[in-house]
Amino acid sequence: MAAMGEVSDYIAGLDGPERDVIERIRARAIALVPEAVEGVSYGMPALRYRDSPLLSIKKAATHIGLYPYSPPVIEAIAAELGGYSWAKGTIRFTPEHPLPDSLVDRIILLRRDEIDGKKKSAKG
Repeated sequence: MAAMGEVSDYIAGLDGPERDVIERIRARAIALVPEAVEGVSYGMPALRYRDSPLLSIKKAATHIGLYPYSPPVIEAIAAELGGYSWAKGTIRFTPEHPLPDSLVDRIILLRRDEIDGKKKSAKG
């Protein structure tokens, strides 16, 4: 079990279009932030970067939730979220109306940069 990791194990348990969408986002995150590791944050399978949660993607009853663990990241892209349901901690979408790759990439990179900024300021 430890060989795969929490996110991979979670995705392996899914099927259908939700699995494909979630795996695609996971793959993009790993491509953009190769240092990210699989773990758990707030009880959800998550990708973690520099000991902070980077991103979680989870299937719900009626949608897929993307959790960047950052209200400021969601606020930064709010103007591009027309047609999607979102709140300060999550963006909701469906396999039929997925988030565009370019938007997913921006979310991942904004969150990565936010973590990097916090780590720099923490060092003093």
